[in-house]
Amino acid sequence: MAQLTEMVPPAAAGALLRAVFALPRPVKRLIAGAPVRRDGQELALDAQLLLLMSKLDHRSLAGGTPEEARAGIARAKEMLGRVPDRPVRTREVAIADAVTGRLYTPKGLAEGSPLLVYYHGGGWVIGDIDSHDTVCRYLAAHADVRVLSVGYRLAPEHPYPAAAEDALTAYEYAVENAADLGAGEAVAVGGDSAGGNLAAVVGIMADPAPDFALLIYPAVDLSTRRRSRDLFAEGFYLTDDDMTWFSDHYCPPERRGEPMASPLLAGDLSGFPPTYLVTAGFDPLRDEGEEFAKRLEEAGVPVALRRQEDLIHAFANMWSLGGRFQEAMSEATGALRTGLYAGPRRRS
Repeated sequence: MAQLTEMVPPAAAGALLRAVFALPRPVKRLIAGAPVRRDGQELALDAQLLLLMSKLDHRSLAGGTPEEARAGIARAKEMLGRVPDRPVRTREVAIADAVTGRLYTPKGLAEGSPLLVYYHGGGWVIGDIDSHDTVCRYLAAHADVRVLSVGYRLAPEHPYPAAAEDALTAYEYAVENAADLGAGEAVAVGGDSAGGNLAAVVGIMADPAPDFALLIYPAVDLSTRRRSRDLFAEGFYLTDDDMTWFSDHYCPPERRGEPMASPLLAGDLSGFPPTYLVTAGFDPLRDEGEEFAKRLEEAGVPVALRRQEDLIHAFANMWSLGGRFQEAMSEATGALRTGLYAGPRRRS
């Protein structure tokens, strides 16, 4: 039997969601209930309200069949379909036989701008270029860059290392064809969650290395459980069960220690590009992301680590609701702009 919320068109559900978020803060607090505190952190009211409303759907991020999970994230995209005020032009790009792309160019951007190669999240199983369309539009419009969003192959139809191989293929394509894409010499990589994993893999393995890396709550170690995985195992959007489901579909246990699956375990990180890495405080992936930032720092890599301690996983996709979600994305976008326009290395 269909969920009640599935009977409501996504656009109408999205309008209702935005209307609730537009209510005065005291009213939103009455709806959300008492503040949620854990590990010395207080959950943002915006995040608490969204989690409460999402319970109406009774749907987990993962679980069931991949097709069912993919349908869920597609519906969520339709609900959060707002775009930035600055117009952004798009065109489809054929990167390779099995790898698709979409180029985002904000209005008024000069030729020769920096380029961000972006890998969407979704646990290597769900998500696609469309699910992260508004994320890429926001990054392009507010960081003043072109964005090449990559449609890599998904598991379980194409298990590890297919996604990582496609990520490298897309980056190499971007470097070789930067002029045709309207970009200059500066090429960055970025991604959220599983896409952050792929961006980290490219940062380690690509030659030439990217000029900058934007890692948004990345999954960087499939081999080990950390404290945050238990602290935020349930009730904060991405769950422990979700991560198990994603990992089991993507990579067999005996290969999870390989750097292409778990970039945190790479032996040498000294060649990694300058990085902005942001984690969410109420996220099972928090601790592994912060450990990766520490390893980069120890390797001599310029890295800015930012914990948005009051937010949950996937806040990048929620920027259209405003409030803390948009504030966090604005900060990440500012870091990307600064990292790419403040003197990227020259390519030979």
